[in-house]
Amino acid sequence: MNKEEIFQRYSRQVFIDEIGVSGQRKMMACRVLVIGAGGLGSPVIQYLAAAGIGTLGIIDFDQIELHNLNRQVIFGNNDVGLSKAVVASEFVSNLNPNVRVQIYPQKLTDDNAESIFANYDIIVDGSDNFTTRYLVNDICVSLEKPLVYGSIFGFEGQLSVFNYRGSRNLRDIFPEPPASEDVPNCDKNGVLGPLPGIIGSMMAMQVLKIATDLPVDSNQLTIINTLNWQFTKLSF
Repeated sequence: MNKEEIFQRYSRQVFIDEIGVSGQRKMMACRVLVIGAGGLGSPVIQYLAAAGIGTLGIIDFDQIELHNLNRQVIFGNNDVGLSKAVVASEFVSNLNPNVRVQIYPQKLTDDNAESIFANYDIIVDGSDNFTTRYLVNDICVSLEKPLVYGSIFGFEGQLSVFNYRGSRNLRDIFPEPPASEDVPNCDKNGVLGPLPGIIGSMMAMQVLKIATDLPVDSNQLTIINTLNWQFTKLSF
């Protein structure tokens, strides 16, 4: 794209005083890894691609299933049975071909996490299990990478930025993961589609704020209850 096309695409965010041309350049130079292309990852991927993040990594080893479609909005009916990472990459390329996409259609493990994370500036955790969440957190701490964290259940979502410019991390608020038998999940308890859309959009906003050096709340967990429409902030 030439300069005029770049400006036309991103003009509505460039017009924001706090973003401007310099902020857009920072977005276009930023490398973001999204872990999980599911309910949270879908809006994160969508809005980061639209904003013009320079490089977008997507890691997900799963395939699209019919029950995903109530909330994983970057997929359609014809995608059922296909790789989430592959289809997510195609979605990004169609939305904004200027974004470089790197996919990892594999499971995140102790063996590959560090080598993958090392290539990115910001890590986004949209995973759906505590084993992955704590692995992601610990690798980010080890590599000094900022981590944008989100989780959802029923009508409630949580959001935080960990390990950013010396701030605290997941283990500072939840030192150990809960026992597996105590963990509810969406497969058994369900989730309304707009909830991950809300939390995922907020996660994308935090990523863009980090990328453009705007103020970001640290050492704080935001809890959103969409049933009672309550927003709670917990400092830790």
